[in-house]
Amino acid sequence: MDPIGLLIMLLTIFVLAIFIGFEIITKVPPTLHTPLMSGSNAISGITIVGAILSAHLEAGPTTNVLATLAIVFATINVVGGFLVTHRMLEMFRKKRD
Repeated sequence: MDPIGLLIMLLTIFVLAIFIGFEIITKVPPTLHTPLMSGSNAISGITIVGAILSAHLEAGPTTNVLATLAIVFATINVVGGFLVTHRMLEMFRKKRD
């Protein structure tokens, strides 16, 4: 396959993934948001482990840079997810006088 055809195919998949993801997320009721956020945190935790393993390999500077970026972004996602989950769970606690 030529590079232009491959780029068009990958771009089409990316745009479809954005559209489908947006449609799915907007249909999630608020009561399911917290369990889904916890699942997302678990997936990002797996991403962190994989990125650490990739950074450990000495496959070249590009691999190290991409692995470091993956660690940073996945960590931001995990921390943000836990903060959002904690804030949502606070909404369901009884108020103390």
